Order: sequence, then C-alpha cells, then structure tokens
Amino acid sequence: MKILLVEDDEQIAEALEQVLTDKQHYIVDAVGDGELAWQLIESSAYDLIVLDIMLPKLDGISLCRRLRRNGHQTPVLMLTARDGSSDRVMGLDVGADDYVVKPFDLPELLARIRALMRRGSTTQTPLLETNGLSLNPSNCQVTYQGQLLNLTPKEYGLLDLLLRHQGQVISRATIIDHLWSLDEPPMEETVKVHLKALRRKLRAAGAPANLIEGIYGLGYRLKQN
Repeated sequence: MKILLVEDDEQIAEALEQVLTDKQHYIVDAVGDGELAWQLIESSAYDLIVLDIMLPKLDGISLCRRLRRNGHQTPVLMLTARDGSSDRVMGLDVGADDYVVKPFDLPELLARIRALMRRGSTTQTPLLETNGLSLNPSNCQVTYQGQLLNLTPKEYGLLDLLLRHQGQVISRATIIDHLWSLDEPPMEETVKVHLKALRRKLRAAGAPANLIEGIYGLGYRLKQN
C-alpha cells in the first residue's frame, strides 16, 4: 500500500515516514509543498494521502479541493495544528475523509490510516485470507495454516497487493508503482527476485508451489480456490 505524505515540518515528516515504512510496511513518498504533491498525484497511484493544511505554494485545503474537482477519489487524511471547529469543517467540506489535530496520538493516527486504507480498498474486511493464507494489516502478521511467516517489507507488500486483488493479474509495472517510492525505482528484474524469495518462504510453510501464478507476458496473480 502506497501513501503520499504532504508535510512541510521536516521533523514530523521524517518521524512519520519512518513509522509508516518500518512498522506498517507502507511505501511512502514524502514532499513538503502542495504543488509538488499535485505533480506526484498526477503521475502516480496512491492508496492514501496524508495532507497538512499549512503548506507552501499550495495549501492543503486548496490541494484537496483540486483533487476532488478533478475526480480523484483517493482517501485524504488532514493533519494540522489548527484545532478550531471551522477548520475541521472546511477540510471535510472540500473532500477530506478524516481530520487529525497535532500533536497527535501516534497509535490513533495509525489506526485512522488503516481504517481509511480499508475504506478505499476493494477488500472491506481487515483480515485478508485465501487458501490457508492470512494477512492481518492491523499487526502486519502473515500466517499460512496458522504458521507465522517472517517476511521482508517488500515480500509483505507483494503479498498484500496480491491478496487485495485476488483473481486479477498484477503487472510488474503496477507492482513497482505500488511498492517502491520515487526515490528508489528498481529494475523489473528486482520484482522477480522478491517474488522468488516470497514463493520460497510460502513453500517452506507448506503452501503449494503455484500459489502465486506467473502469467507469461502479463504479470502475476494469487491462485484462487
């Protein structure tokens, strides 16, 4: 799952980016002004936008309004130091989905992020399951037939993406767009390396070798029942 973090306070942005990537296994693009954020939104796919209101070049209210006027339905979580009810109303009126006031409680913020991710996903249940495989986004644990799998962040992200789009073929380009930030674009061969490692760990836990199917020339999909 990929998040765009738009926050001009470098200390807050760095702390949030670290927690979201290291603890929650999200892919994060972090920028400090609204105009650059808009450019990224126009060129990349995001599952959630965490958006500060007070931003240089283009403020968060204006950016959110532009998003909705241009048909973007990506969930938006407003993050701001403004605590007045009129500011909260303004943010919600222009299309924000939730609103958190600084200083924020980190566990609550992460819970709100997970809730918005579920709302924006085609999968409505918090627990993602198929063929004995289970992924819990709340604690980032993956099990097969009850056996806990120790996955790297990229392996976890691959499995999460495949589970959320069961039956669909996911191209390597789509995988790269969802699982790598703009600062670390990989070669397509890198995707194969991570998939090979993920398949090996699944087989070691007893999963069938073809649980993740490769569709020649198209991409990959998770085998359905």
